[in-house]
Amino acid sequence: MDQEKTGKFISSLRKEQGLTQAVLAERLGITDRAVSKWETGKCMPDAGIMVELCEILGISVNELLTGEKIAMDNYKEIAEKNLADSIRLENEKNRKLVKTENFIGWFGVIVSLIMIVCGTFVAEVSPIVAVILISAGGAIVLTTTIYATLLECDNGYYECQSCKHRYVPAKKAVVFSVHVGSDRVMKCPKCGQKGWHKKVLTK
Repeated sequence: MDQEKTGKFISSLRKEQGLTQAVLAERLGITDRAVSKWETGKCMPDAGIMVELCEILGISVNELLTGEKIAMDNYKEIAEKNLADSIRLENEKNRKLVKTENFIGWFGVIVSLIMIVCGTFVAEVSPIVAVILISAGGAIVLTTTIYATLLECDNGYYECQSCKHRYVPAKKAVVFSVHVGSDRVMKCPKCGQKGWHKKVLTK
């Protein structure tokens, strides 16, 4: 999958349709900056809007992923290759997000612990400095924990252990759920069962 090739393909089709980046973005409910990133090959359109984008441009999803019109005799082979490439790219993206999420979480914990320990050591000498250090340490761990949790929402899916449905939950549900690691107690939007839902990287 060649992002630059796909980007040029989107750009040419958009111009054929007589659409500006701003008009296309408005029809898709996104920013024109996102369209610009596609067309310069910096990123691919999200899976959630690919179908709508293809309808506007008058192409299939396979043609979008390939970056060109596809002849019918090659269609099945190219479709299978595009599906495999899409799964691989999603896995790579989600693994990077997991690494970032873990780094932010551990960085926040370590820095806050250092500040809290330093605060307790200087408490007798300077109570004000101690309060500042301990408060700052608490604020850092809280901020990084919330940020890492929100990042987790954008990373992969959750799988219901009852019906095996994989879904992306609302950020509020993730933030306020009981959890152990990345597994969380949530309600499945498909079967309605509440229980431990496992974090998975692909759908």
